[in-house]
Amino acid sequence: MIDAILLDSLYKNRLTELRELAESSNFSKSGSVEVLRARLIKCMVLSNLDLTWEGIQAISHKEMGEILKIFGIKSSGSHKERRQRIWLHINFDSRRMTIERLAELDRETLFDLCKKLEMPLTGTRTVLMGRVAGVLTNQFNKWGKIKRSIHRNGIQLTGNDLIIKELINPVNVNVSIGNFNIGAPVATIEDARDLMISDIDKENEIIQGDLLSLQARVDELDRMIGTILKEYQGNWGEIERELLVRLTKRRGWPIEEEIVKNKLISVANDIAEAKGAIISDTKIIRPVITNRVEMTINRIRSKILNLNNNTK
Repeated sequence: MIDAILLDSLYKNRLTELRELAESSNFSKSGSVEVLRARLIKCMVLSNLDLTWEGIQAISHKEMGEILKIFGIKSSGSHKERRQRIWLHINFDSRRMTIERLAELDRETLFDLCKKLEMPLTGTRTVLMGRVAGVLTNQFNKWGKIKRSIHRNGIQLTGNDLIIKELINPVNVNVSIGNFNIGAPVATIEDARDLMISDIDKENEIIQGDLLSLQARVDELDRMIGTILKEYQGNWGEIERELLVRLTKRRGWPIEEEIVKNKLISVANDIAEAKGAIISDTKIIRPVITNRVEMTINRIRSKILNLNNNTK
């Protein structure tokens, strides 16, 4: 199974977010946003596939088309063109691998490029350069960066491709659902930040540090919950919470401690409910309601006091 939520976030995240994810997962964070995105998709989403040059040769035509879709690049073309495209995409930066740059390469490098691009290996340096240039011309704008529509919209619940059939439960796909990607109300986010560190002084230093780290990520948590609700037709239950925990762990969030994980789930439940989620079961860990109300009241009082002070 492929982690559709993770893939969706990789499509949409910016360079700084991708670098943070790569660093927390012990992957290289070098390169442009597109190079880094391709590396993370290869290493985190398609880690079970052999995408070395030899492995690519063993992938069927149909499977290659689906893999190209997962990378978010053009998937049509002959089997050879698809193999060339995926190899270029996961090994090179399209801004650097250009026809103009080929003039700087020696014959040995051009020979290796021809071999990997499945082109004839005979001829002078100029002949080899011409063959590589022909492939780059044919593959122009078909690799190197994901489609704009995918970067803007992420995974869509339409069509019959692999992403829909294998990554997302297709039940009730045609049901009209709300726009869960809209951020939760400001008051909900403020409550979430307060709840994340409620009673923090009772915990040891490690747990305090973990809770403060999560508090700083409430906005990101809100976006992740919105994506999960969107993909699961607005349902919020045990499956969705387990997916959230798995995704946050993969991103390197400090939720190893049971107290911290439970606090994350509690806050997530409130955010999901505020977004209009359909609560599909009753096994929900909830914070003490009186604490939440008290913190909300205190925050409102603080804002009123600040307003009064500013008007004096």
